[in-house]
Amino acid sequence: MASWICFSWSLTLFVVHSALSPESPRPARDSPPAVKMVIQKEKKSCGQVVEEWKEFVWNPRTHQFMGRTGTSWAFILLFYLVFYGFLTAMFTLTMWVMLQTVSDHTPKYQDRLATPGLMIRPKTENLDVIVNVSDTESWDQHVQKLNKFLEPYNDSIQAQKNDVCRPGRYYEQPDNGVLNYPKRACQFNRTQLGNCSGIGDSTHYGYSTGQPCVFIKMNRVINFYAGANQSMNVTCVGKRDEDAENLGSFVMFPANGNIDLMYFPYYGKKFHVNYTQPLVAVKFLNVTPNVEVNVECRINAANIATDDERDKFAGRVAFKLRINKT
Repeated sequence: MASWICFSWSLTLFVVHSALSPESPRPARDSPPAVKMVIQKEKKSCGQVVEEWKEFVWNPRTHQFMGRTGTSWAFILLFYLVFYGFLTAMFTLTMWVMLQTVSDHTPKYQDRLATPGLMIRPKTENLDVIVNVSDTESWDQHVQKLNKFLEPYNDSIQAQKNDVCRPGRYYEQPDNGVLNYPKRACQFNRTQLGNCSGIGDSTHYGYSTGQPCVFIKMNRVINFYAGANQSMNVTCVGKRDEDAENLGSFVMFPANGNIDLMYFPYYGKKFHVNYTQPLVAVKFLNVTPNVEVNVECRINAANIATDDERDKFAGRVAFKLRINKT
């Protein structure tokens, strides 16, 4: 045990000396054997190692702590204090300069957000809408999600917060010079969703009868224009031939899946405080039961490319629909 302690002390002393002490001059390769023998250190006892270590930590003769005087340590600490203080100041300055060029209201770079994507509601983990008609618990979670999602679209809330706009044209609002002045938004009333509005609906958006409603919403893109006075509309199809057969018929609300221009452009979350995204509801009427159907919905507009295989969510969304009946 004593030998192991001595070895540990020796190793520690060697490492610390190597790190903090200047290197000892090494003999030349062609030094005579006699010189090498003089340079070689004698094997030290454990007590000598401990004494050397104690003297290295604090030398009372030279008043050195770990090989350096107080003045030397003070200069080292001062150097690192100035060095890291300078780095911190440089980092802070560059961040401040960069933040002066960034707006709190709109992103500086939007080249990757030119094409809006689509998403469905009810929101599911894998974009799978599975309904067991006879099992209330299988679709009640979807109904609860839709109730919460559509609550801001209630006509009374829309009348309080948003404007009645003229359809068929963009609702442009030029900058008035007031930075925090909010933009107005157009009403999108829940009643526009027809049989999928859930108002006075005993079928729970059709989920209790096997005719579910799926809502399509377009992601927000700042300053997006669909085209020159051209409205947009959503279309849905089965991805494969067998899917098209099993999908059956469906109806859309608003009619033909139209998305009016008056809901554009979008000016950003801080400017458009009460902005309400337009929706398209798709009510599937006679999906083949107990079969998984792959559905793809696309937004049709002049400047939205939906055939880019590198981005399968640009202007479109694909989901699976299954209606189980016993």
